[in-house]
Amino acid sequence: MNTLARFGAATRMVSLTLLLFVACAASAQEHAAPVGKKGNWDISPWIASATGEENRDSLTEAQIWTAGVFIGKVITGEIGSGWRRGSLEYGFDLIPAFVTSKTETVYGGGFDPLVLRWNFSRRTGRFAPYIELGGGGVLTTANLPPGDTSSFNFMARGGGGIDIFTKSRQSLDVGLRWWHISNANLGLRNPEFNGLQISLGYHWFK
Repeated sequence: MNTLARFGAATRMVSLTLLLFVACAASAQEHAAPVGKKGNWDISPWIASATGEENRDSLTEAQIWTAGVFIGKVITGEIGSGWRRGSLEYGFDLIPAFVTSKTETVYGGGFDPLVLRWNFSRRTGRFAPYIELGGGGVLTTANLPPGDTSSFNFMARGGGGIDIFTKSRQSLDVGLRWWHISNANLGLRNPEFNGLQISLGYHWFK
């Protein structure tokens, strides 16, 4: 898949994902409690699975499994009105577990120093959608993908999810994101991973 086609496919994935979660936010009518108050810390262990393409136009070409911890802080009070009302959260992801096994099992670890989340205000019931953007890097035990590529790659993601509150300051998080991985020409070749990542996490707001 050429660069323009990859960019177009990635843009469509991000747009569809964001539209899904914006629609969820717009469907609620009555305002209730904010997801987190300004200054609250947010700690969330999570696991995720991704499927996507590297060299062929197929979302089932490569699979990646990850696990980590998100640490964030709510940096604004509630802003906006109607379904757009919510708060901004900044955080980072520590990713000690990164595994893929397309042709050989490759392990790694990563760090996303920039994760921005817009937490829509919690409406009726226990559900609160969010959208997010993030990026960072990953270092693996072998070149990824195999060949004259690189063992260090950059990551970018965009998408959203739903927080399902189990207590006033605790929630189960189900997320769906577009995920991009490439080495920015650090290797002789720069194949890209573009795919969808599904995640499951649990948040504690302190």
